[in-house]
Amino acid sequence: MRIEILPRATALAAVALLLLPLAAPAEEGPSLPPAGNDVRNRDSLQRGARNFMNYCSGCHSAKFVRYNRVAADLGIPEAELKANLMFTSDKSFDTIQSSLSAADAVKWFGIATPDLSLIARARGTDYLYAYLRSFYADASRPTGVNNVVLPGTAMPHVLVDLQGLQNAVFKSEAGEATPVFDHFEPVAPGRLSREQYDEFVRDTVNFLQYIGEPIEVKRRNLGVWVTLFLMAFTAFAYLLNKEYWRDVH
Repeated sequence: MRIEILPRATALAAVALLLLPLAAPAEEGPSLPPAGNDVRNRDSLQRGARNFMNYCSGCHSAKFVRYNRVAADLGIPEAELKANLMFTSDKSFDTIQSSLSAADAVKWFGIATPDLSLIARARGTDYLYAYLRSFYADASRPTGVNNVVLPGTAMPHVLVDLQGLQNAVFKSEAGEATPVFDHFEPVAPGRLSREQYDEFVRDTVNFLQYIGEPIEVKRRNLGVWVTLFLMAFTAFAYLLNKEYWRDVH
């Protein structure tokens, strides 16, 4: 297995991947498309690890997971791990820590960048998938972009060189106080096609789901065997109980 190295992010991309404000998202918004990720897909997780370390780890930590745990679970040799995926530490037993301090994050973005260890469990994979695909040009925002899924987000569009720039088209509907999002219109193309960018985001979200519960696949597999055991035990207990009480009736 070989990890493909992406070009290091630009100064903009080196900031946050998921700079989510503390405020809750609007109660009403566009429906969320399914992420369609599969945490059992190791190739996808390897690509997601690459994406995370190149575009997220400059500002976001994942303090509940260690580099060597990721390497072991995803089948990444330690030499490749240290050469290609460890940018803030040279010890594989360290947790993934960003080099951006909370004070600098507040100074630059107005909010401390959140740790992403549990972001997929907190927000859901469909939310993250939609969020990373829903940036649009907005000259009124400090970063020049806004987001349909999370209006007023503090995060710049760090993946704009991959996705390209798009405009959001809103329409007014009867009885609605504010315009409702309708669709996106492309403005400037990125380095990836729409399908390629969607796959890039899907892999990234897949990795975020994995680090939220590295044991998830093993837990699910164990659950199947536990369920089968309980079913067999229940049948055996029923027959045994029936045999014990056979002469009583």
